[in-house]
Amino acid sequence: MSRIDIRHPHALPKAKAKKAIDEVAKKLAERFQMECAWNGDILNFTRSGVDGQIELGKDDLHVHAKLGFLTAMFKDPIENEIKRVLQERF
Repeated sequence: MSRIDIRHPHALPKAKAKKAIDEVAKKLAERFQMECAWNGDILNFTRSGVDGQIELGKDDLHVHAKLGFLTAMFKDPIENEIKRVLQERF
């Protein structure tokens, strides 16, 4: 099983950071048919072959995900896309 583990700094107020994460989650849901749900300051996302979360911290975001066997073949492009979107939004 392959894993993605990304930490990304942010300087946004909590409400704005959460809104930005929501926008990212909507794109994930549309593009990759992910199901997303908040649990406090953690956004959980899932679909067949992917299980992960985005934790909203005071000054950073922590994205971690477990990729199933087939999804793991696309780890690098998935990780690069996550980093690109985080750089765009934060």
